[in-house]
Amino acid sequence: MRLTIIGTGAIGGYFGGRLAASGHDVTFVARGEHLAALRRDGLRVESHLGDVVLDHVTATDDASGIGPVDVVLVAVKTWQLADVLPMLPSLVGEHTAVVTTQNGVEAPDRVAGVVGREAVLPGVAKIIAWVEGPGRIAHRAGAATLAFAEWNDDPSERVATLRAALGDASVESPVPQNIWVELWSKMLFVVPFGELGAALDLPIGELRSGENTRLLLEWAMGEIDGVARASGVALPDSVVDDTMAFVDAMPAEATSSLQRDLLGGRPSELDAWTGDVVRLGTALGVDVQLHRLLYEVLRRRHPNALP
Repeated sequence: MRLTIIGTGAIGGYFGGRLAASGHDVTFVARGEHLAALRRDGLRVESHLGDVVLDHVTATDDASGIGPVDVVLVAVKTWQLADVLPMLPSLVGEHTAVVTTQNGVEAPDRVAGVVGREAVLPGVAKIIAWVEGPGRIAHRAGAATLAFAEWNDDPSERVATLRAALGDASVESPVPQNIWVELWSKMLFVVPFGELGAALDLPIGELRSGENTRLLLEWAMGEIDGVARASGVALPDSVVDDTMAFVDAMPAEATSSLQRDLLGGRPSELDAWTGDVVRLGTALGVDVQLHRLLYEVLRRRHPNALP
């Protein structure tokens, strides 16, 4: 397969690296020191599931010369989407699949607005990984899965082909029963974990073990469940309990990308995570007072939070 990975950070570097290592034709789109390191030294993925060492990779900061490919993996953070959307039309042919991986629920619509809904496979990446340094990705605990589907969950040849390619690359790709339930379910996990971790400067182990902080996690999850249902997405009745069980199984030291970005003074996905819950909840008449409080606290405490 020919694939283009837009954004060679934690998600793009990990999944793109494994696909390239298994023999697929992968072009990485990156910039700055990361791009320079990829061109000079290749890509290193350090993972407890097995390292990937690629001494030579194809990397560029100009996607316009690549041409149509089989798959485009859009692996930038939500706040970076506006910058990469103009790259997509030149990469998309008649059968190209554009896989979104952003947290939150609005990225598929934003990408579809540029390339058409028929090109987009909404996706859900589940991995705790980070950029260890230019050209180096670290994944040291937990699973690493990439789920995706056609917009309406119908089976298709391109979905089956990509899932098989990921399997050959030792990447687990679960088959979602409903991709929108998957997207909202992930949002219900990452947003409370990220916003409360950032507000309290605590890893997940301390969030789940404190009596009050555990209740706050459940409260935040319940608000998102309410917004999802008001949006027409029926999450399982057990979604909060199931998500808390997942929280309990996470490595105690785990932190979210939102927490790391906010506390590091970098632009973040605060607006696409907590901000989205506030906006959607308000529009749908759902009580989201905890998210409203956290959004105000975090955006005022961290001036660089909103790009």
